[in-house]
Amino acid sequence: MTHSGRYNLDDTIAAIATPIGSGGIGIVRLSGARALSILQRIFSIHADLAPRTLTYGHILDPDSDQIVDEVLAVYMPAPHTYTRQDIVEINCHGGPVPLSQVLDLCLGQEARLAEPGEFTLRAFLNGRIDLAQAEAVADIVEARTQAGLRVAVAQLDGELSRRIRRARSLMMDALAWVQASIDFDQDEIPPCPFEDELVAAGQLLQDLIASADRGIIYRLGIHAAIVGRPNVGKSSLLNALLRVERAIVTPIPGTTRDTLEEALNLDGIPLVLVDTAGIRNDTRNLAEDLGVARSRAALAQADLALLVIEGSAPLTTLDLEIAALIGDKPAILVINKTDLPVAAEANGLLPSAPRVDISALTGAGIADLEQAIKRIVLAGQVVSADAVLVSNPRHRDVLRRAQAHLNSALVAHRGGVPDDLVSIDLTAAVRALGEITGETVSDTLLETIFGRFCVGK
Repeated sequence: MTHSGRYNLDDTIAAIATPIGSGGIGIVRLSGARALSILQRIFSIHADLAPRTLTYGHILDPDSDQIVDEVLAVYMPAPHTYTRQDIVEINCHGGPVPLSQVLDLCLGQEARLAEPGEFTLRAFLNGRIDLAQAEAVADIVEARTQAGLRVAVAQLDGELSRRIRRARSLMMDALAWVQASIDFDQDEIPPCPFEDELVAAGQLLQDLIASADRGIIYRLGIHAAIVGRPNVGKSSLLNALLRVERAIVTPIPGTTRDTLEEALNLDGIPLVLVDTAGIRNDTRNLAEDLGVARSRAALAQADLALLVIEGSAPLTTLDLEIAALIGDKPAILVINKTDLPVAAEANGLLPSAPRVDISALTGAGIADLEQAIKRIVLAGQVVSADAVLVSNPRHRDVLRRAQAHLNSALVAHRGGVPDDLVSIDLTAAVRALGEITGETVSDTLLETIFGRFCVGK
């Protein structure tokens, strides 16, 4: 395959492969048939470069012979490279000026600037990795916790793809027999109890779908909105969970005028805490109006609500109104200020939500609150080192679609529906799974997937 939509695999591409900014080292990467010749035109070492060996030298402007940077360069011949094409990597000093100048010299020597994700796209199109593994590359780069990294590494290793291919193979075996039964008389082909294959494939899909909620949480994390009326200790709770004084805390009600987001690694779960302005009905100015509106929006968008009430004061009508705003969203009732005499009676407030008593001032109960969050988010399950989890919402949706087609095929077969109709759903299920591993994928989908990659990856 030489073309995929607007991508031409015959071009030699170049890009800066390291993050923007200053650093000790920055890398300019090239991939394509002219990668070595381009390096030789701008490198001070003109002798044959030993493959896979770092060579010391200087990058020179071929028009003036002026030294641009002191570098280490390496040439890696196809096919044993990331893209299965010739690759050159030039290790420059990591400032934006030398990197951009070296890249410009490469682009002036018949290379073109790589599109986002084009190196990994070439690895996929050239058969080095499948589509699920390609997506795992981006997940590894973007991993925010060790648990999320383990999930992505397992996907890059191909374990998810192997399980999907196993299910797809079982369905293809059944489909082959169904199609043969359409083309030939029943007495011309051996009997095949393909229902067993479909049931086994369905179990594989069900197991993967069941893992998706946890996998997506480890990859994308969750948003938890800390809500309550003014001066109940929401900002103090944020600081206690972060173990750092991030939010301003004063005894004056209404100190927080806007939402404040901070990320927390909660035993592998990327948790985004959203401290909100106290929700009230008697706002005194436009700033408070806007703060309360943003608090309500943050609550509506959150995956989890932490409703904070003051344990040292009686419940108010406002506490009840805020609880009503939460509705059926997953929530935890947090009774704060337990270091003071207890005055609140919270019976009937969020009756289905777990209750945790804390003192944000002393830190008492914070560990219990963290455990309660984990129990709600993961339903008591944690990721193990060898877990194979579906962590991509696209994969989850495709698996559900494949499962629906597979179930329809099974129901039709058991109901005596003609095989040509059964084959329609089986074919759709097989094609759906191919959208994950890449056997059946459109150029539009490829551009959508690789368009979220950074340039140089």
